[in-house]
Amino acid sequence: MLRQFQSGGAGQIQMQRAGQAMAYHEFYQDDFRPRDHYLPMWEHIQTTGQQILGAKARDAHLTLHTEGVTFTVYANDEEGIERVWPFDILPRIITAIEWAQIEAGLKQRIRALNLFLKDLYHGQRILKDGVVPPELIYRGKDFRREIMDITPPHDIYTHISGVDLIRDEDGRYLVLEDNLRTPSGVSYMIENRIVERRILPEFFARYRVRRVEHYPALLLQALRHLSPRGAEDATIVVLTPGIFNSAYFEHTFLAKEMGVELAEGRDLVCKNDKVYLKTTQGLRQVDVVYRRVDDDFLDPLVFRSDSELGVAGIINAWRAGNVALANAPGAGIADDKAVYAYVPDIIRYYLGESPILPSVPTYQMTDHQDRLYVLDNMEKMVIKAVAESGGYGMLMGPSSTTAQRAEFARKIEENPRNYIAQPVIQLSRHICYLDGELESRHLDLRPFSIYGSDIEVVPGGLTRVAMTKGSLVVNSSQGGGSKDTWVLAD
Repeated sequence: MLRQFQSGGAGQIQMQRAGQAMAYHEFYQDDFRPRDHYLPMWEHIQTTGQQILGAKARDAHLTLHTEGVTFTVYANDEEGIERVWPFDILPRIITAIEWAQIEAGLKQRIRALNLFLKDLYHGQRILKDGVVPPELIYRGKDFRREIMDITPPHDIYTHISGVDLIRDEDGRYLVLEDNLRTPSGVSYMIENRIVERRILPEFFARYRVRRVEHYPALLLQALRHLSPRGAEDATIVVLTPGIFNSAYFEHTFLAKEMGVELAEGRDLVCKNDKVYLKTTQGLRQVDVVYRRVDDDFLDPLVFRSDSELGVAGIINAWRAGNVALANAPGAGIADDKAVYAYVPDIIRYYLGESPILPSVPTYQMTDHQDRLYVLDNMEKMVIKAVAESGGYGMLMGPSSTTAQRAEFARKIEENPRNYIAQPVIQLSRHICYLDGELESRHLDLRPFSIYGSDIEVVPGGLTRVAMTKGSLVVNSSQGGGSKDTWVLAD
């Protein structure tokens, strides 16, 4: 196995000599020796052999299948296909020093974005001072004029955040994008850890790994903190769109782990600006709604009138201060991909600090010069629709066809505000155990943060892996997989 692994490294040397960007490798150094914090794991892999790894991989898949850990992929006909969660058994390991920087950077970013949202929906000082262009906000799909001047409990908009990080060719952590609406994936982070502990206890014996399984307890504590009637007797519900949502497994998982009700819109009713849960004993007042329903469908009296997923009157109850909503409606404008380019300025404006985690250079298609440059260099760019997620609405320039580039150029010219572009960055790589072989694949990282009485960053996250060789697309909806993410205690 070591010989196979090192032969992959020779290809990296050839690529570097050809002058192409060489992806940072998480597992091994430039001379193809494992990095120090991977040595215990590598020694164990060499000792146990490939046959044992194969058996462990089969055990992991069987466990996930038996436990019903699934996700849904939507086909072209919009019918959902349920699949077992794809999982690679070799963990990604992050040192304590690296994590300290990540944690500090995430806390800084979330604090600044929360202040940004508070300002946007109240005084709009940042727009008046010209730091962020007003038209960028007003033309954004997720800016909600309907909630202007509503003050959420404790002025918190970004209760749950999943900020995507990558490492560039030099190994620097960069923020790829912010997820502040209804970020998903935390249940898979926890299930990855549960499965890993079950099938590879010998790996854990060699490391001091920080826990992630306490996330539901942290979330419950933060949601109780929001309750208008006090934390002790708070009634909390998880609001789900229903069983056909791709993240329904996660909705049920979190509700069960927190010991709260999982509700659909039809299970709730609003009376006198208060939200009630329908129970067999009658109506029970709800204090906090952790909603996994998008803004558009949350309240048919305020947003889409044809929605059957939300609760009529819930925004008025929120406005009256009788219920807390997490995340706050309107938070999506802060993770708009066009606003992303201004986050370093937002951090400086509100906190007076330099960003701890840098961002990926971003071209605004509303800027004439940026647009011309991107249209002339589309084969070198990643072009993203600002309102899409899950890897949809994206053009990977290097692997695109002439027809695909022409189609995206037309879309950009028709609606420049709906697109941004970024240079292609070779995501870092890591070894994976795939079909009996050790092979390197690209990956990213989504750590999860909870904003309650303070900001808590769970030490770990969802490492998403591009299972297809050479691919940079890590989304599970596009064929990606995942790894357990270990943050070392020392």
